[in-house]
Amino acid sequence: MEIRPYILAESNWEANKVEDFDMAILPWGATEAHNYHLPYATDIYEADYLAAASAKIAWEKGAKPIVLPTIPFGVNTGQSDIYLDINIYPTTQLAILNDIIETLNRQGIKKLLIFNSHGGNNFKPLVRELGLKYPDMFICFSNWFQAMNRSDYFEKEGDHAEEMETSLMLYLKPELVLPKDKWGSGNSKKFKIKAFTEGWVWAERKWSEISEDTGVGNPEFATREKGEQFFKDVSLRFGNLIYDLCNADIKDLYE
Repeated sequence: MEIRPYILAESNWEANKVEDFDMAILPWGATEAHNYHLPYATDIYEADYLAAASAKIAWEKGAKPIVLPTIPFGVNTGQSDIYLDINIYPTTQLAILNDIIETLNRQGIKKLLIFNSHGGNNFKPLVRELGLKYPDMFICFSNWFQAMNRSDYFEKEGDHAEEMETSLMLYLKPELVLPKDKWGSGNSKKFKIKAFTEGWVWAERKWSEISEDTGVGNPEFATREKGEQFFKDVSLRFGNLIYDLCNADIKDLYE
């Protein structure tokens, strides 16, 4: 496999000492159970592959993004009793981000896209705080799983180890997906108080109380083909976004 110059983990000082990158991309995942059949690193694999494919599209159009190594741990406070779900606190995320942004800012890479792959991560307040602290930086974040209308690709709704994630993993890492007879149903409970399901009031879900298999959403109709199409479309959308960000003048962003 050839070295991908837009992937920091694969690149080297020989190349980077003369390089001038337009922006950095920081994939951020989580380590947590994904139903019975998907690996704990599902969010990490998705972040790795999607960020790399998106950066490749932008690179081949002439942009210069650099993808940083994926952060493997996310906020899992609602899953504290799920064995080996690894939690880091939002304050820990803030500290990690601060150190990375301080480095980028000092070295002249003034744009950062946080490529989020885990629903428990909420970067908005962190970006607000760090944006004020580093006024020369342009910091933004994305949730790749919200980039497309999923009903155009998948039959069943859900938000964890469901048809979408199972399809993606059947495409990306099929050797890590257990046989279909091992798949849990992904049945989950909702709040009894209607306001929470309507979305205008929020409280964290206690995962072990809402789902027997840790899944939320039925993976029954997942296929490799669905995962491949979704992956390609998400990558293309983000590839175009990364290209636009690389070429954007951060002092002239509004019209």
